[in-house]
Amino acid sequence: MKRSIRWLAAVAAVALLGAACGGGGGDDASKEPSGGETTSDDKSAGAVSDLDDVQGAVIQIIAKGTFAQPSQAAAYEEVSTAGSGSGFIIDPSGIAVTNNHVVTGAASLEVHVAGKDEPVNAKILGVSECDDLAVIDLDGDGYPYLEWYEGEISTGLEIYVAGFPLGDPEYTLVRGIVAKAEADGETQWSSVDSVIQHDAEAQPGNSGGPIVTGDGQVVGVHFMSMDPGTGTTQKFGISAELAEPAVEIMRGGEDVLSLGVNGQAVYDEESGLAGLWVASVQSGRPAAEAGIQGGDIIERVEGLPMAADGTMKDYCDVLQTHGPSDVLSVQVLRFEDGTRYRGEFNGDELEPYESLRADVEEEGGALPTGSSYSGYVTITDDSGTLEVEVPAEWSQVQGTPYVLDDGTELPQIIAAGDLQAYAASYDVPGMEFLAAGPELGFTPAVLLDAIGPSVDCTSAGREPYDDGLYTGELEVWQDCGGTGTQVVTIAAQPAGGEFIMAVFVQIVSDADLEALDHIIQTFRVLV
Repeated sequence: MKRSIRWLAAVAAVALLGAACGGGGGDDASKEPSGGETTSDDKSAGAVSDLDDVQGAVIQIIAKGTFAQPSQAAAYEEVSTAGSGSGFIIDPSGIAVTNNHVVTGAASLEVHVAGKDEPVNAKILGVSECDDLAVIDLDGDGYPYLEWYEGEISTGLEIYVAGFPLGDPEYTLVRGIVAKAEADGETQWSSVDSVIQHDAEAQPGNSGGPIVTGDGQVVGVHFMSMDPGTGTTQKFGISAELAEPAVEIMRGGEDVLSLGVNGQAVYDEESGLAGLWVASVQSGRPAAEAGIQGGDIIERVEGLPMAADGTMKDYCDVLQTHGPSDVLSVQVLRFEDGTRYRGEFNGDELEPYESLRADVEEEGGALPTGSSYSGYVTITDDSGTLEVEVPAEWSQVQGTPYVLDDGTELPQIIAAGDLQAYAASYDVPGMEFLAAGPELGFTPAVLLDAIGPSVDCTSAGREPYDDGLYTGELEVWQDCGGTGTQVVTIAAQPAGGEFIMAVFVQIVSDADLEALDHIIQTFRVLV
């Protein structure tokens, strides 16, 4: 009989627990106050107070550079110019607000201002990936400007979206209402507490433009339109309440929750592709210094999988818990050629690394050819402690706990196309995943000794395991049960040793090697 993670019965004394518009950067320098810059006491001279005058403070931004754009989260194309977006001036000295995804990574910015025949140059002062905001500094001064709305943003409030949709140089103003004052702020472009949902007919190119009241005060910054699959388009903006504090920091030359990435969260259920798609990076920032480039997909930061829910939340959660100069491990997929790299923000540059598949092929030998899997699904155990993505064809899932002789329940997931056949033989691929508490005193080496199928298989060797989140040991087993099937066992734990995990993957064909890599990319303990 095969020996799998139910091995623990044989080790009874051991208890296991475990479509926004395009953009494109500039120098990091803030505009120092000058004699011509107004203060809060006399700024009313150039402040817009009428809807008809909003046009004078709204700008069109042409970002020039090289940008990689995803198509349906699975195709790569590179363009020389990312197009245009909108923005608005908030100070007569030329300080203006737009979206991060409009300007970050641009080689140069051209800004078209009402009343000027020629575009003016601008430089980036600060950006925020998580707020999808950026502050730029226009050449010159004496500009009309908009002020932030200080009233309550409530459902039904009449608003107008100003800007330059579809790259049209002609100014456009469209009317609508606030449909939701506090819509979900976790989106593919941002991760904030909440956003404004409105019904004004904004289009690509409106990104970065102001959402204003009838007297020209800024209610929010338009940043995204999306089709939720209902045939209708929903439009969103970052509220003035959230935007204004971040803008004040950025206009002083500081970034807010940023590593210098112009990107969006992508998730493709069929292929299992998930991460932060990088359109471009800003020179001199941590992402560029690490060697990340347009067309990369940031798959993991500090070992945590990115964008599993199709939003920026995972990425921004990491940034919110670290300082801007902290060293953070990163793993990227260079989508153009399929190579994976590992490195660090504020540390070591990216270097290519071999996938676990390559190690197994080298150590375990050739496998029969199998049909590729159709896609991957996320599964959890019944307690919600464990999570991993497995092939959709492994449709039989058991998430009930493993119960020890003393009644202790251990979080466990088992998945296969046929659980009964998987448990009884080496003819069916599948996987098992458990986690244990630290009180047992297990080391990865001792745990591997316990879970390895040594009776039926031959060990091809043991080696260190490190995925950026967990470290431990890995062992490859071959010729299991005389069938040619291979088994990979992993015992690993986080740096703090809060728990220890065991992963057991049964590999019958070469298609299962792809599944193995995907399992390794996604298994984690949630609590």
